[in-house]
Amino acid sequence: MSTVRLSFSPAPVHVRTARLVGVAVARRAGVTEERLDEVRLAIGEACTRAVALHRQYGLPDLVLVEMSDEESYTVRVIDRAPIEAGLGLAALPPDELADESLTDEALTVGVGFALLAGFVEDLQVRPVDVGIGTEVRMVWPVGR
Repeated sequence: MSTVRLSFSPAPVHVRTARLVGVAVARRAGVTEERLDEVRLAIGEACTRAVALHRQYGLPDLVLVEMSDEESYTVRVIDRAPIEAGLGLAALPPDELADESLTDEALTVGVGFALLAGFVEDLQVRPVDVGIGTEVRMVWPVGR
């Protein structure tokens, strides 16, 4: 049982590293081979979303990824964007969703949630406990 913490500057190039580390930790934790693609895609989407938010708001803060394998494989991706931004397109009224002036980052954030919901059965998105930001928590069963 262990926790792995990874933090990186909000640059898209670091998302690949987070995915690779996440899959390695998932494999070690006992996540079945059939679910590893799901884990890879979900971690990639959650990290891409966090990077997009940091870039959209000009935040230099690091993106935090925490992976633990205590009773299940749990991944937490934490951004430091304002909470209304962290909720992405889910927080926008329908007439604004059709607004062609939405930035690429705003679209990435909203589409990321839709993709995550398809990849992860146990998905939670909530404000961080301390400070400003959003936590995306994803859980997968382990086959020990």
